[in-house]
Amino acid sequence: MSLYDAIGYFTDEKRIMSCLSVTCGTADAEYHALRGVADRAGTPIHEDSIYDLASLTKLFTGLAVMRLWEEGKLDLTRPVTDYAPQFARLTGVSVDQVLGFEVALITPQRVDAQADVAGGIRQLFAMEARPMTGRAYSDMHAMALKYVIEGAAGESYMEVLRRCILKPLGMGNTFAHVPPERLKDCICYDGEHRIEGEKWIVRQGIAPGTPHDPKAHLLMQEGDVCGHAGLFATRGDMVKLCQGVLKERVVSRASLRYMARNRTGRPLPEGGWTQFLGCQCYVKHPEQYFSEIPLYMSSEAIGLSGFTGHHVAIDPQVGVFTLFLGNRVLDRLTVLVPEKGRCREDYGLAADGSGQVRWTDGCQLFSSVDYVHQKDARLHAPIGELLRLPHWRPAGNEWPSCP
Repeated sequence: MSLYDAIGYFTDEKRIMSCLSVTCGTADAEYHALRGVADRAGTPIHEDSIYDLASLTKLFTGLAVMRLWEEGKLDLTRPVTDYAPQFARLTGVSVDQVLGFEVALITPQRVDAQADVAGGIRQLFAMEARPMTGRAYSDMHAMALKYVIEGAAGESYMEVLRRCILKPLGMGNTFAHVPPERLKDCICYDGEHRIEGEKWIVRQGIAPGTPHDPKAHLLMQEGDVCGHAGLFATRGDMVKLCQGVLKERVVSRASLRYMARNRTGRPLPEGGWTQFLGCQCYVKHPEQYFSEIPLYMSSEAIGLSGFTGHHVAIDPQVGVFTLFLGNRVLDRLTVLVPEKGRCREDYGLAADGSGQVRWTDGCQLFSSVDYVHQKDARLHAPIGELLRLPHWRPAGNEWPSCP
């Protein structure tokens, strides 16, 4: 199956996503296809389309921390407060613990529930650290690291990204605040619908070029940048990032290995596992169903997903990358937590989360619920065939080159 045909399952057959771009390749070669529309008017996506990267922003944050460590400007063992004294309640918590999700970071109230930017910032700086007991992945860690980066570098977060990543890799189409003349190229992520028990929630008014993430949407209103979400980029720029990482033009191979080290994953006494996380990224998980790292990548791979419909995985050992950029948000049901005693089928969805739900206004909405669990069979399988990659085997085996 071609990449174009594989994408069609999501954009045309099941209508899980309004658009999707899929790219895979090596440090020097890429294969890609895209299809779908950018907005409600049906504008086709194209090579200059600009995507809201959502949580893929965390990869930039993790790489920036490691780069500053390599430059000798940041000591991972020192407390967060040595670089970002604003976080007075994080005394004794090391940068490394935050980088690797090893502690839970909690704010007194939700940042995105505040009335204005000042209120959101007050909540952010009041965060506390607690022992990690449940879900390790959180936006809070990258939000704090943004200030650590600025304190260690003596320059703004975006200036660090420009100096260390964007300019060296020629990423001229990556923005925190999209220039007015490029707003026409931005994908629309408006009209997200959620069912959370008895609550039927709609998010409207997310203009193209503004972050879909609620915390970034609030905090970036006055021109600042967040470390967890809020960057925008074209497909071409994200390919430059993936290939630049593989060529060690951003950080060294040793730093990439450090990022890929499991910091949180462990078996649970009652069965199952906790999340397997590294430095602001996912790492290889023993059970593929829960893994952001595809089967054809090794334990040195790092990966991330973005709520708006993205995925990136980079493996320096195998020498390949995979990049999905899309939109699972536009006028779609993204989350379904059934009321007690009900299941997905009661709402009109298939067991895999696809299908349509009738909203309270009578509108039929397509669903992107559990899109992440369909990627392996529908997208990663054809990519593995295209790149001639078997399931990962221990180091020492030879890997075929790309066709």
